[in-house]
Amino acid sequence: MKVQLHDILAVPTAIAYAESVDQLNATLRESHCPDYAFTAPLDVDITCSRSLLDLFFDGRVRGVATATCARCLAPFPLEITKDFSLVLTPEEPLRGEIELAAGDLAESFYSGTEVDVTRLVYEQVLLALPTRPLCDEECRGLCPQCGVNRNTTECSCTVDSGDPRLAVLRGLKIGGGA
Repeated sequence: MKVQLHDILAVPTAIAYAESVDQLNATLRESHCPDYAFTAPLDVDITCSRSLLDLFFDGRVRGVATATCARCLAPFPLEITKDFSLVLTPEEPLRGEIELAAGDLAESFYSGTEVDVTRLVYEQVLLALPTRPLCDEECRGLCPQCGVNRNTTECSCTVDSGDPRLAVLRGLKIGGGA
């Protein structure tokens, strides 16, 4: 969705719409992130306003992705909800050397006569995705020997207790007085 600059007024304007996920899914595939796929459009609620040349976007994006658990490799639905608040300033060409302050790193820029809100929404969704998706915090994962999902099936594999040559050291106590 693109918003024309002349439509962004000093008085906040609310916009609610459904954002397509086709390009978002393509971006996830291209960035070698196959752990996520969105199957339905994102629900987006935005309030936009301006103060002179600065543009303000406050909103919320909601959606459901099919994620792959990092421990058991099972697909599961992952609800994403992300509130955001962005300030966009006009893009100015850089002249000479400048030193950036910490606040400058959080700024976003716009140029031209319209703002691509889709790009802003996708960025917020990508920031909301966990780096390591888990179907459950208590997920037991896959058995390293037989490969069975330990959340659904018990296996009879024995857990390797480490290198048998170090068995003597396991009996030692740390901090024992002399």
